[in-house]
Amino acid sequence: MKISDIVALNLWPQSKKTTSQKGITQLEELGYNLFYIGKNADLYTCPGNEPKVLLVRSDRCSVFDIPLNLEIEGKGVSQTAISNNGAKFAKEAGIRTAILSETVDPSLSVAPRCQLMELCKPLEAQIDGETVQFELIFRNYLTGSLYDACQNGNDPYGLNLPSNLPQWYKFETPIFTPTTKGIKDEPLNSDKVRETFPEIVSSLEKLFKEFTQFAQDNGIIVVDTKFEIFVNSKGEWVLGDEVLTPESSRFIAKEDFDAGNYISMDKQILRDFGKANHWKEQSKALKPGQKLDVDVPQSIKDKILNGYLTILNRLSK
Repeated sequence: MKISDIVALNLWPQSKKTTSQKGITQLEELGYNLFYIGKNADLYTCPGNEPKVLLVRSDRCSVFDIPLNLEIEGKGVSQTAISNNGAKFAKEAGIRTAILSETVDPSLSVAPRCQLMELCKPLEAQIDGETVQFELIFRNYLTGSLYDACQNGNDPYGLNLPSNLPQWYKFETPIFTPTTKGIKDEPLNSDKVRETFPEIVSSLEKLFKEFTQFAQDNGIIVVDTKFEIFVNSKGEWVLGDEVLTPESSRFIAKEDFDAGNYISMDKQILRDFGKANHWKEQSKALKPGQKLDVDVPQSIKDKILNGYLTILNRLSK
């Protein structure tokens, strides 16, 4: 399938620029053709006429939606394995994902970075008269932007939370805090989104609860998780490629959480380093397509990679 076929099927947004660059030689020789270079992964068209693509994760890094000239060797392989585990957990819970069970030739050196994926488009619906795409977020703990909002007397999701709740308050049952998906994620009224997608939200809520318990039993505290929903060519809703992974969730080792160390084992380590070094301010001078030059100590890289490996080892079924 060519990229023109994908666009014709209305399964690729016009806003995303494709590339004419050549991809990895061993893939190109097998008929997989690079057509999109993302911040952390690349997409290839597949030989044949089925509506699917090949996702190949790189070791590239990004934070705050800023592309960086930083690579952490081994991150792409770990991320792919964690993503496959998350998809397996979801499938066993009866929820479809865009990740297909078939794989590329395992003898290829690039195989551990690859996922064959069903071609899908983002789920859209009208909320308050505006067509939006969604990020469906569940939280076990009060922290981050929601804690700040509560402290300031704001109620961005219509949840009526008391303003005196302490940070890291554990909710009896997970709370649902959906946002729009776009350049800036805007909070949406929880009840309105739940009423719009009752079956999707209840299915994901159940999945999140089950995964939270599974993770805790295996030494990982799940702070929150973001689900991105897509629609396949059959009109069915499916989860994307980042299902219950460090790219979509905040994970903290249980021993750290119990000791009051709330640094999550994911991009938060890099975010905190970037915040301390004012990457957001520096990125304002970047031209389109340009990456931010950053100098990250090996100790930070090792901490990030060790976090991914800990998640992979503890959450592999």
